[in-house]
Amino acid sequence: MNGLLLVDKPVGTTSAGVIRALKPRLGRAKVGHLGTLDPFASGLLPLCIGEATKVARWLLLEDKSYTGTIRLGTATDTLDRTGTPVRTAAVPAFDQAALDHVAERFLGRRTQVPPMFSALKRDGVPLYRLARRGIEVERAPREIEIRRLALVLRAPDAVDFAVDCSKGTYVRVLAADLGEALGTVAHLAFLRRTRVGAFAVEQATPPDVLLAAPPSAPLPLVSVRAALAGYASFTVPSDDVLARLRHGQQEPLARLPPPRRAGETALLLDAHGDVAAVVESGGERPEWHVARLLAPA
Repeated sequence: MNGLLLVDKPVGTTSAGVIRALKPRLGRAKVGHLGTLDPFASGLLPLCIGEATKVARWLLLEDKSYTGTIRLGTATDTLDRTGTPVRTAAVPAFDQAALDHVAERFLGRRTQVPPMFSALKRDGVPLYRLARRGIEVERAPREIEIRRLALVLRAPDAVDFAVDCSKGTYVRVLAADLGEALGTVAHLAFLRRTRVGAFAVEQATPPDVLLAAPPSAPLPLVSVRAALAGYASFTVPSDDVLARLRHGQQEPLARLPPPRRAGETALLLDAHGDVAAVVESGGERPEWHVARLLAPA
């Protein structure tokens, strides 16, 4: 069982909880998810199954899209609705033109400081555990990019949003920053992930639907080839070449078209069109090397 399973995570369960719930359908296959969704959030949760776990790091580079609601006037310690209120402020009156102006200011590259309530680790300890003990540590800002941001006034103290952003973007922090830009404080009240890379939530299946299907029914898996369709690909001329690569011999890669630049990624396909390996280029004189080998389908 290899591929991506696109799950529509419901509110009220963790990303790990979704994997546990689906274990009866997944059996002993190795499973990992592409980007945690908090329990209060819903939406697209791609699961890497079997050999697809080996290509997760390339899939994690993909942009993501979200919709949600920002509640103005109250800040919480977690920056979302699950936290404890820590500050309140009056909400000034503003119109749609003011929202559009603020949204435009947030477009493009910017730095963002990760929240304390996050899974990032300090000396092996998740930050959220430190935060629950009242400990706050310094976090290095990271560069993110907001590619699209639409804000719509839903109520005097609530703003709906839709955002396309780079990997590593904390939408909770974005919500708090938008509240400050609007002259008040804010927290994230609702969040739904609608897209990861080329995959949309409309393609996903809720866990209860997957569990209700007959055990013999095939899971709607996306192949590794389809998941990595944005990368260039080369077909390996013979099984002998693949065998040599699997024994650590890199010489066959010299027969491939040369990489166009350092840091380029490409796929090696077997005779069936399945991904057999991921190759990358590097160094001053870019040349291909095997980054990941996948077991035969």
